[in-house]
Amino acid sequence: MTHNEQRQPVTEQRNAKSVHLDRMSVREIIETINSEDGKIAASVQTALPQIEEAITAIAARLKQGGKLYYIGAGTSGRLGILDASECPPTFGVNSSLVRGIIAGGETAMVNAVENAEDDLEAGAADIARYATAADAVVGLTASGRTPYVLGAICEANRIGAVTVGISCNTDTELSRAAVHGIEVPVGPEVVTGSTRMKAGTAQKMVLNMISTTVMVQLGKVYGNLMVNVQATNAKLRERVVRIISEATGADRTTAEELARKAEGDARLAILMHRFAIDRQEASAALVRSGDHFGEAVRWLEGQRIG
Repeated sequence: MTHNEQRQPVTEQRNAKSVHLDRMSVREIIETINSEDGKIAASVQTALPQIEEAITAIAARLKQGGKLYYIGAGTSGRLGILDASECPPTFGVNSSLVRGIIAGGETAMVNAVENAEDDLEAGAADIARYATAADAVVGLTASGRTPYVLGAICEANRIGAVTVGISCNTDTELSRAAVHGIEVPVGPEVVTGSTRMKAGTAQKMVLNMISTTVMVQLGKVYGNLMVNVQATNAKLRERVVRIISEATGADRTTAEELARKAEGDARLAILMHRFAIDRQEASAALVRSGDHFGEAVRWLEGQRIG
C-alpha cells in the first residue's frame, strides 16, 4: 500500500483481488464480486450493538410523534430515498413519517449534481428546513466524511434531534459527529471507489434493519405479517386476502368477504373476525391504541376478559 493510499478511506483504496479485473473472464469477474459481497453481512453483524442503540432512539422519537429523515449524497442519498419511499406502501404510514433527502435535490436522483456533496452549508440548510428537535436524522456516507452529510448532522445536533451516522469506514468523522455512530467497513471495492457496490449494499442492509424494526416497534406488523400494507393494486389486494386468512385461519371466501367489509384494511378485517365486532368498533380500537395494531388486539382482549 502506498503512502497516498494510507491517507485515503478504505472505500477509495484499490482491491488487491481485482487489480486485473479488465483481463478476467465473465465468470472470474462475477466470482470476484460474489466473494467480496460475502464479507458484507459479517461486517453488519459486528455493528449490531450500535444499530440496536440507534433503532431504540429512533423508535422512541417516532412513538412521541417525531419523524425520521435520511440524508446523503449520491448513492447513499438514493438509498435513503428508496428506503423511505417503501415505508408507506409496506407499513401504511404517511409519506411524511420517513423522508429521504439527497444532496442536489430531486435532480440528483437520476443525474449527478456536481459539487453538491461538498456543500456543508447546504446539508445544514436542508435539515433546518425539515427537521425539528422531536425528530431523528440518519446521515449516510460511505467514506464517513462527506461535507454535505456532516453539515446536516451538525445542524440536527444543534436543534436537538437524535442523530445517527452510517458509514463504511472506521473511526470516521461522521461517527464522531453523530450521537449514534454505525460503522460497517467492507473493504476496498472491486471497482476502485465504486461505493454503489459493497458499501451501498451494506448501507441498504442497515436501512432495512432500521425501518423494519422501527415499524415493528410502532405496531405496523402483526407476527411477521404486513397488516398495514396498502392494497393499491391487484397483487396487493390478493396479499391482503392472504394476510387475513393467515392471521385468522379463515378460508379464502371468508377472507375475501372480510376484506370487502373492511375496505381492504387487513387490520380491521382481522379485528372484526377475531373479536366478532363491526368495522366501526375495530376502527375505534385502532384509534384508541394510537394505530398500534398489537395494542389494539391487547385492548380488545382485555375488554373481552372484563
